[in-house]
Amino acid sequence: MKKPATYFVRGLLFLVPLVATTYVVYWVFTAIDGGIQQLIAAIGNQSTEPQWWVTGVGVVILIMVIMVVGFLSSMFITRPLMQLVEKLFARLPLIKLLYSSVKDLVGAFVGEKKKFNQPVLVTLIEGSQAKAVGFITRKSMEFLGLKNEVAVYFPQSYNFAGSLLIVPREQVKPIDADSSDVMAFIVSGGISGTKDSDAETK
Repeated sequence: MKKPATYFVRGLLFLVPLVATTYVVYWVFTAIDGGIQQLIAAIGNQSTEPQWWVTGVGVVILIMVIMVVGFLSSMFITRPLMQLVEKLFARLPLIKLLYSSVKDLVGAFVGEKKKFNQPVLVTLIEGSQAKAVGFITRKSMEFLGLKNEVAVYFPQSYNFAGSLLIVPREQVKPIDADSSDVMAFIVSGGISGTKDSDAETK
């Protein structure tokens, strides 16, 4: 009975992550493709999808639009216009909060000034041996009147949420590791994200 159970567990370990990842990628792909398809149908006053439509065209169109916008934002002629649009959104009440938050969040992952690239160990209680793993998102807190503190973001395991804490600078210790590995380590609850994780679990 041990061998069938072992085979089942191994099959489970192989299939579940594979199927789950494939499903998420498929869901995102179809959501984007379907959204672009409906938008084009609405622009053309059509109740059904265009006859020329092929699955995947929506994703290609979105990628092309993003690249064109990125190209225009770098051109001397169109850059002032796009900066004007940004300033308008950044000044509107309520919209400013949403726009600035989303822009900073996206920039933290894919922008030139990435924020989640400084993993640290934080001693939450001075004198305690327990430590938490997080990422420094702001080295200076002087705008809040705090001179010796830093902002550290702590992602939650198996969740997209997290907590932001302001801690004394001396309680923060940099981690000499790849930031993506540290993020995977936190999000997975300490299971993955390390090179020797496979060796430890065998």
